[in-house]
Amino acid sequence: MDSKPFIKWVGGKGQLIQQLEELLPDDFSEREDVTYIEPFVGGGAMLFYMLQTYPNISSAVINDINPDLTTCYRMVRDRPQDLITELEQLQEEYFSLGKDEKRKEFYLEKRTRYNLRGLEPIENSALFIFLNRTCFNGLYRVNKEGLFNVPFGRHAHPTICDKFTILSDSKLLQKVDILTGDFEQTLRKVGENTFFYFDPPYRPLSNTSSFNDYAREGFNDLDQERLKRFCDRITTLGADFMLSNSDCLSKDGTDSFFEELYSQYFIDRVWATRRVNSQASKRGKLSEILIRNYHTTSYNYRLDLKEV
Repeated sequence: MDSKPFIKWVGGKGQLIQQLEELLPDDFSEREDVTYIEPFVGGGAMLFYMLQTYPNISSAVINDINPDLTTCYRMVRDRPQDLITELEQLQEEYFSLGKDEKRKEFYLEKRTRYNLRGLEPIENSALFIFLNRTCFNGLYRVNKEGLFNVPFGRHAHPTICDKFTILSDSKLLQKVDILTGDFEQTLRKVGENTFFYFDPPYRPLSNTSSFNDYAREGFNDLDQERLKRFCDRITTLGADFMLSNSDCLSKDGTDSFFEELYSQYFIDRVWATRRVNSQASKRGKLSEILIRNYHTTSYNYRLDLKEV
């Protein structure tokens, strides 16, 4: 596939695409005029996969509370060439510096400018991508003041300007409505044949494992409960949904927060690889939950066919 996320994103769903697709509704490819909605778009791995794989998606809506992220999506969609020009300049300057210490100084200068706020959208988006590509582990993290504070990454040859990905993504995004704000505003976009994929900030498995500082507002258990009530509302309206989150029950078998919260829905488990942890021993395979409000999945459908 030509299109892929133009930024790195912690918790991105690229590695889970096959497992997620198996848990789509069994008749998804046969539905007509589908509206696809992602209220927490992040890096957009699922978005770009769905738009390329299912031509029956006639329109899509993405949303995120992070205005720099959604502005960047708009610039990729509406002004890809201007964004490429700005990124090429940043890339040329960065690579001309050679040594890590000079590159670090350049990185910190750009981080300070980015945190000034109020920049013109193209410059802001170019810096957003530049910092994402050159910071430590491709993280996006802000402090309580909303300032980006990830340290320098010391990558040998980062791809700062991925021209072909930006141009390819721009074509796909032409039929995508881009919103900024709380996830509940996507309710007004529900149509006759709507499918939601939710990838909210994950509930932490422990007090030290939390990484959901994508926005200064945070996302706590009250927000998780509010999201569940939102899922109830869209179910009442006839929309299907799929929702990813952490598998809290897997920690010690006692935290049944999601099992109780989504007790009337279907819960599956998928396997992901954790790459972001300060302790190497805590990286590796872990399960995540996948919640849905429809019965028959593509995976179940294929199993049924094998039995015939």
